[in-house]
Amino acid sequence: MTKRYYRLAMKYRISAYSIHELGQRSNQEDTIYPPFSEKPSDGSLFILCDGMGGHAAGEVASKTVCDTMSLYIEGHLREDGMFEEDDFRAALSAAYDALDARDTEDEKKMGTTLTFVRFHEGGCFTAHIGDSRIYHIRPSEKQVLHVTRDHSLVNDLVELGEMTQEEAKVSRQKNVITRAMQPHQESRSKADCANLTDIRPGDYIYMCSDGMLEQMEDRELVNILSLPQSDFKKIGILKGATKDNRDNHSAHLIHILPEKSGEGINEVVTDERIPVKKPKQFRFLGWVLVLLVLAAALAYYFIVIK
Repeated sequence: MTKRYYRLAMKYRISAYSIHELGQRSNQEDTIYPPFSEKPSDGSLFILCDGMGGHAAGEVASKTVCDTMSLYIEGHLREDGMFEEDDFRAALSAAYDALDARDTEDEKKMGTTLTFVRFHEGGCFTAHIGDSRIYHIRPSEKQVLHVTRDHSLVNDLVELGEMTQEEAKVSRQKNVITRAMQPHQESRSKADCANLTDIRPGDYIYMCSDGMLEQMEDRELVNILSLPQSDFKKIGILKGATKDNRDNHSAHLIHILPEKSGEGINEVVTDERIPVKKPKQFRFLGWVLVLLVLAAALAYYFIVIK
């Protein structure tokens, strides 16, 4: 089969910084993928798990789920570059199986929340269980385009009209979540999934544990990400704004950037892509060269041979 040059559907690149702070806790129960680094990541898979406070071995649960899902996803890449809900469900099932295997059969079961983001040829697939969040923010419009719905008791009460947002923020029940990943659940908690397709250069995908949100409103987050500062400085501002938070707090700040000049062209062997046509100037020069060769041949015939 003759290879041809085709353009990829994805017209952007990714730069992501992470936050992984202890807060005023003695141990770190949050686990993130890729692992924390001062340097930005350009990968396509991001996971954040918050081990459940008050439960035994929350850090074991968060690490088990994060490690299992990242290994499964990276080991089951699809040739078409897509990622769909069935792919996520398979990885989630593997994580639940791993949790079951790590169960100590204590009365208090270990547990964790889950936030999951996977960029692919068809957009940005998101999933979550619990009260950690995923935001899609467009600084150019100072807008939150998408935010996940917390699986929490106070959020349910707000939606039922039995509690106001202001009351929910100070409620003693604000840390009670209604969904989590735990071993040997009679009915395994399901994730809310969405595939974001309106992804543009300049946008941010922000994933964070609830510890990042102790003293931060959505509008403050949007204002920080709209500042004319580098992502490194924005990470510093976010850390400064949350330095007094009590809980562990972790985040991935994923910036969607324009694709670099010359990127986005891959050599593939599929008819599903649109071929990149040769520029018109090259076709014109080719015809000029052909005409010059013909003219030279005619001149040689009439001058030399005749």
